[in-house]
Amino acid sequence: MLDAASQNVPQQRSKRRWRVSRQAIGSAQLAFWMNLPTVVIVALVIGYPIGYAFWLALHEVTIRGLRTGEIPYKGFENFEALWRDELFLETLQRTLLMAGASVISMLVIGLFMAIAMNQKQVFISRFTRIFVLLPWAIPPIANGLMWSFIFNSRYGHLNAVLFSLGLTDNFIRFFSDATTAQAVVVWAYVWRVVPFSALLFYAALQGIPRDIYEAAEVDGANDLHKFLFITLPLLRPVIAVILVLRTAFAIMIFEEVFALTNGGPGNSTWTAAWYSYWQSFRLFDLDYGAASAFVLAVIIAILAIFYVRFIYRSVEY
Repeated sequence: MLDAASQNVPQQRSKRRWRVSRQAIGSAQLAFWMNLPTVVIVALVIGYPIGYAFWLALHEVTIRGLRTGEIPYKGFENFEALWRDELFLETLQRTLLMAGASVISMLVIGLFMAIAMNQKQVFISRFTRIFVLLPWAIPPIANGLMWSFIFNSRYGHLNAVLFSLGLTDNFIRFFSDATTAQAVVVWAYVWRVVPFSALLFYAALQGIPRDIYEAAEVDGANDLHKFLFITLPLLRPVIAVILVLRTAFAIMIFEEVFALTNGGPGNSTWTAAWYSYWQSFRLFDLDYGAASAFVLAVIIAILAIFYVRFIYRSVEY
């Protein structure tokens, strides 16, 4: 009987492994079919335009050619010309600097707003929850026009306040200087998108168990220690998501530039998205504009991979 029982053990183990493998295959198939609609939508909404831009960049595209269908192949000439274009390289460098400043500002402001909303004081929490949604409800162009009225050098409200308080003798021309014009564009963009990061941070803070903070208090941790060694590490997945999304949109900033400065003074507030727009729809150099847009998409993809690889970490409470 012992021999028969010992012979049945491998059979039972093989059956158990077969069940586990079938369950794993079933879970994988379910995950595939559940994610397939999302993959198809992303491919259509994002993948197809990027692929089409790459195709346009490899051909000589004109308005007449689009009408007649004569679009000859020209290879990688547009990409080679881009790397010799000093204006494009300068615009790309400025875009990365402005995007970095806006993303860092948005992260810091959004995190502190989320912490304020997460406080136990009911009045502060309710007030900030209502206030944080207001900028998000304003369309981008309307947001740019609103800040153009505020920073206008002749009838702007900010100049009027500064002059009435005696902080300045003359009205400041914010849009006449390259540095201040860039700062205004960054601030207008940050003010509009900071609710996104604040709400995500707030949702993540709500999910952190209070037991962790209470255990840290028992061990003698103060507020700074709890923030540095508990809150920030547990927020890394949310920080990675915010960085990926907001960096992509910050690099593609266009509406605020259009409404505030129109690229001026000179070309000091030209961003990469504005450069692609100018080449495509002002100069009608469609293939060259498509090439610059494709390069911008590749840069965004590289940054997204970097964020996910080095910042994102799954956490368990």
